[in-house]
Amino acid sequence: MSEFNLEAIEKTFTSYKKGELQSGVVVFKREDGVIFNIGGKKDAFIDKSDFDNFDDIKIGDRFKVMVLGTNEEGMIIASKSQADIAIVGTQNAQKLKLGSKFSFVPIGNDYGLKGKMGDYEIFVPREEIGEHRVDAKKLIGKQCEAVVTEIDKENKKIVASIKLLQQQTRLANEELFWKSIFINKIVKGTVKKIMPYGAFVEVGGVDCFIHISDLSFDKIQNPSEVIKEGEEYSFKVIEVDRENKKVKLGLKQILPDPMIDKIKQLKIGEVYEGEVIKILAFGAIIKLGNGVTGLLHISNVTERSDANIYEFVKLGQKVNVQVLSTQPEEKRVSFGL
Repeated sequence: MSEFNLEAIEKTFTSYKKGELQSGVVVFKREDGVIFNIGGKKDAFIDKSDFDNFDDIKIGDRFKVMVLGTNEEGMIIASKSQADIAIVGTQNAQKLKLGSKFSFVPIGNDYGLKGKMGDYEIFVPREEIGEHRVDAKKLIGKQCEAVVTEIDKENKKIVASIKLLQQQTRLANEELFWKSIFINKIVKGTVKKIMPYGAFVEVGGVDCFIHISDLSFDKIQNPSEVIKEGEEYSFKVIEVDRENKKVKLGLKQILPDPMIDKIKQLKIGEVYEGEVIKILAFGAIIKLGNGVTGLLHISNVTERSDANIYEFVKLGQKVNVQVLSTQPEEKRVSFGL
């Protein structure tokens, strides 16, 4: 009769690794969870919180679980919900083809980003993490989108590129942008960089420009007096150069023009004091105290057909003028001397 060998018997039991999937059956149900036999020396425990429908679970139910580790008593801790996620992940990975777009959550950054999709390993090389330089560590634990560049189904490995997907998305956005952009269109844009003379604004993934003179009706020294980097605003498209891929925006063009209100406040026939700020061949430009400018035509100064305006007014001279007509929307005012 052969000698009883406990060590040899123990070797016949399966050993379990964290993260692997095992099939088994519910052998006992407790208030806090179930005891799940996976065919080895030790049964596993699944907490009731792991089930969506714990009340429906009964002895004899068979399904797959994922090994999570062991507790203080040495019992294996398993999870049905995480096994379900892994199974779906494997199924999704098997459906992927070259060029397919997919999402994953990086779990490491050794020479690039690493992740898992069920049984498949995901790897994004360091040079493929993004179009621009990015700290790979900051992407760990966050959902990322990438495109498949290599598939090794035998070894269950997928190589992908975030940069290539970003390039594809950018080109698609640019194509859509140039098809839909036109003068006077109101767009939303994010201020990317402020310069002393204006700012670069991203609209639909395309960089546009707004000059400091188109930010406000008031005279400002720096664009930061009106807009802030990182903030989103509405702008009006005032120039489109498709050949050179340039778009000029305006902010004040969608704001109420205070000059229109000032012109509306003027009374026809009323006399106001102003200053001659420019001499023209056919008259002079007069600026009133409230900032409104208008034309003093030579015909509204004298009936002489051979007269010159400088016979009656001089540059910088203070004069009293009468409002003859106004066109607020066109910002036009006509004066008489």
